[in-house]
Amino acid sequence: MKQVICLLALLGSPALLPGFVPAALAQTSGTQTRELIWLQIEAQPSLEVARERARAYAALFPDVSGFATDGWYAIALGPFTDRGAAEARLRQLKADGLVPGDSFIAFDRNYQAAYWPDGNAPRPAAAAPVATPDPVPEPAPAPATAPEPAAPEPAPVLADESPAEARAAEARLSAAEREQVQTALQWFGHYAARIDGAFGPGTRKSMAAWQAANGLEPTGTLTTMQRDSLVAAYEQAQAELGLQTVTEAEAGIEITLPTALVAFDHYEPPFVHYAAKGDSGVKVILISEPGDQSTLYGLYDVLQTLEIVPLSGERSRAERSFTIDGRSEKVASHAYAELSKGLVKGYILVWNPADDDRMARVLAAMQSSFRSVGDRALDPGLVPMSEEGRRGLLSGLEVRRPALSRSGFYVDANGTVATVAEAVEGCNRITLDLRTEASVIAADTVNGLALLKPAKPLSPPVVADLLTGPARIGQEIAVSGYSYEDKLPAPTLTFGGLEEMKGLNGEAGVARLSLDVLPGDAGGPVLDGAGAVIGMLLPRDDSGARKLPDSVSYALQAATLAPRLTEAGVTPRASTRSGALAPEDLNRLAEGMTVLVSCW
Repeated sequence: MKQVICLLALLGSPALLPGFVPAALAQTSGTQTRELIWLQIEAQPSLEVARERARAYAALFPDVSGFATDGWYAIALGPFTDRGAAEARLRQLKADGLVPGDSFIAFDRNYQAAYWPDGNAPRPAAAAPVATPDPVPEPAPAPATAPEPAAPEPAPVLADESPAEARAAEARLSAAEREQVQTALQWFGHYAARIDGAFGPGTRKSMAAWQAANGLEPTGTLTTMQRDSLVAAYEQAQAELGLQTVTEAEAGIEITLPTALVAFDHYEPPFVHYAAKGDSGVKVILISEPGDQSTLYGLYDVLQTLEIVPLSGERSRAERSFTIDGRSEKVASHAYAELSKGLVKGYILVWNPADDDRMARVLAAMQSSFRSVGDRALDPGLVPMSEEGRRGLLSGLEVRRPALSRSGFYVDANGTVATVAEAVEGCNRITLDLRTEASVIAADTVNGLALLKPAKPLSPPVVADLLTGPARIGQEIAVSGYSYEDKLPAPTLTFGGLEEMKGLNGEAGVARLSLDVLPGDAGGPVLDGAGAVIGMLLPRDDSGARKLPDSVSYALQAATLAPRLTEAGVTPRASTRSGALAPEDLNRLAEGMTVLVSCW
């Protein structure tokens, strides 16, 4: 709001007058000069917007007027003829939260043409003055020529406090009042030091910054009126957000929340959900569960799969805490959790990026107030939190899903993964097991092969051993793959047979298999009974006119895969396995080498 603060010497008794802004008129002979007073509650640079705002205020107040002023369009309540009455009403309106906290006293001389409620109406005359009757003089003969009218005397100006008076008023403040000033300055982003009530150089600098931001002379010492305006604006902002300390006994968390924007919704361990009020677009989720470092790290990974945690933004994970900032065009969020005494506690704040300025203050309040209380956490037994549940519904939160997922398998000890080319085509992001970022280091579109390198080296449980000799036609084989893509937390084994070491039309480098598979299995390792990899399952090609039976599939032979690995700088491991494995051992081997490859 554009602010122009002037104080006038006002005389006379209070009177609330309807109508528009009158011109300041001088009264003569036994009357007292007075200028009308207004409560300016808003100003807009656009006339159209100002009219809309004035119309909205008129639904609440009967005495709304609007005036042009120095290129802006002010909205004011009044007029008043007594400053005390005007100030009393302004204080009451601010206390009730009906007008902005930076509303202030203004005067008739500050305004120009009226635009509301009728821009064409003439500005009304000043209020009838309180007159002292004068003796009626004897009529005098009319002069031959009328004398020049006397110019009206300017209204005397009562200045705001002088610097000395401001300092004297400041010295009379209590410790609590001084801390309140610092708290208000901190809230509006001008003060970042400790709240101690000491008005040192840092506080003086922040006072000057606040004055400059509000169009006032940056003296570094607040007058009583400026101090009252600052504190009132802070209290108004607190009221608008409803910031209150909430003690969540079930979760064992104490934190300041914007209760005007969110309300408790439900428990769903390990979360306490606070839903948006109205159209605030704000959500809060408290985190509370027993656990250890692995629980904390698992939560760090899982939260980043949520829609409310966009992929862009800073991430930081330490031994006993983590912070995740997410940001997109439509969603911004901040997540924090910490591990203490066998309990993981934290919170997530979600908001619309268009509300960044206000939410930055809310987040600061949450960060400074958050603490774990007692030794209690939400009972995880109320809602089972299996790994599958975490990757799926995640206690009712919407999980970000990849566009496509296929299978792959580890081909070296650093975590390099072989998969099918279709798994990585057109991807903005590629992940391994939904957690580890990866990039394409080699692609062979002729054979349908892609090799992926994780962003950080991994330690695979099992590295594939490629078959170097001929495969036995007719033997039982198994494909390990994520048949249902990312819906299940582990791969499945699908059993079938090896029909031929070439295609139906004699194509070399591939093996024809007899087994029923699903699209998610593509890229998975094809294993013989000993656990050696005889090839990589290729996706079905149903684009031609001739459709193959569902039981017919193809695999890229290990003999074709091995040279492609060498060309990419990966040394393939040759199998020395012999003898059939027990089903449970084969399943354990296959699960250790198989990877979920997801395209985002």
